[in-house]
Amino acid sequence: MPNKIIGFSKLSRVEKIDWLNKNILDNSHQVKLILDKYLNSNKDIQAIHDSFSENSISNFYLPYSVSPNFLINDKIYTIPLVTEESSVVAALSNAAKFWFDKGGFKTEVKSFTKKGQIHFSFDGDKNILEEFIKINKKEILKSTDIITKNMKKRGGGISSIQLIDKTDELKSYFQLSVDFNTSDSMGANFINSCLESMSKKIKELSDQYFKKNNYSINIIMSILSNYTPDCIVESYAECDINDLVDIANIEPKEFAKKMKYAFDIAKIDISRAVTHNKGIMNGIDAILIATGNDFRAVEAGIHAYASSNSKYQSLSECSISGNKFRLSLKIPLSIGTVGGITDLHPLVKLSLQILDNPSSKDLMCIIASVGLAQNFAAVKSLITSGIQQGHMKMHLINLLIKNKANKDQIKKAKKYFLDKEINNSSVSEFIKSNK
Repeated sequence: MPNKIIGFSKLSRVEKIDWLNKNILDNSHQVKLILDKYLNSNKDIQAIHDSFSENSISNFYLPYSVSPNFLINDKIYTIPLVTEESSVVAALSNAAKFWFDKGGFKTEVKSFTKKGQIHFSFDGDKNILEEFIKINKKEILKSTDIITKNMKKRGGGISSIQLIDKTDELKSYFQLSVDFNTSDSMGANFINSCLESMSKKIKELSDQYFKKNNYSINIIMSILSNYTPDCIVESYAECDINDLVDIANIEPKEFAKKMKYAFDIAKIDISRAVTHNKGIMNGIDAILIATGNDFRAVEAGIHAYASSNSKYQSLSECSISGNKFRLSLKIPLSIGTVGGITDLHPLVKLSLQILDNPSSKDLMCIIASVGLAQNFAAVKSLITSGIQQGHMKMHLINLLIKNKANKDQIKKAKKYFLDKEINNSSVSEFIKSNK
């Protein structure tokens, strides 16, 4: 166990690695070789990577892939994806190809409002507090003029503020809920800066306003919310049931029926709903990372939305109406195409270029369609061949590399395991018998 270290962040990269080696890794020379290997040879680019995080000692690489043939609102896209899960990109590509000739994906941004709150306690008369907010609303908003100036030019800014009484849930607790339009930026820094400026002005004005009543507003915190139920996008894909052909030797009507039943299960059973939604996020997270967006914030908001009916449910739906088969997905998405690392990370810039430099709303539509495509691919596998058949075929290469297979063994293994069970033991045995 290493001793406590003071000033670690001030050490150079080499000094940080030396400390790790001496205190944790038994002076392993191999560690430095690994860390050095994954540094970018371009010092300027490496400096950019280092600036993204504290105590950076190297880079952690994930595959950067693309999935073509996505037809979204009658426009063809190639989707950039960052994921280590081997079957995701293959599944997305197959789903995109399947729906391409059936009209692709149709999407619409339903609403585009993001929120933040100033959380505070107040022990006085609620009516007097409401009057204070009403009288000083313009002054409170004016305190953000410098911050919102450029955002207003882009069509964004603050759209409304509302006092919310939460005293029935927590003694003396109130919120000032603020609605924002952040244009093409995700807007976290913008929202937080506005809220902090507003909270200072509220404190300043309230100290004078409530002086005669011996009341006071106690600001607890000012922060955006990653729960964005008013920033919603919907994607759907539909076709005639008769067009659901060539799917794992199953009749179109039977496929549609099983598909709907599988989606219905995810609506009523939390155990299935979590995994159902995880499949959706396999695609969504991959494009969020590729475009430099905060996948943690989106994950939190989406899973909260899945629980908005007081029960965790699937995010997507499957319906059959007459001879029409339809899949749809409605999710909250707070993302951006400017700001953050979108202006800095070379591969993020490339990702947005591949997507034809979309607006924030365009990217919302693309992301929702990717999520629905991944959902379709996963459930299709589950109700036909089973998830493991396709997944383990993709995982075969990983197992071969893990067991140090050479090029000839890898070539033979691909043929051998076409109709064989794939697991670490079977792959290991194959390599032993094909030396």
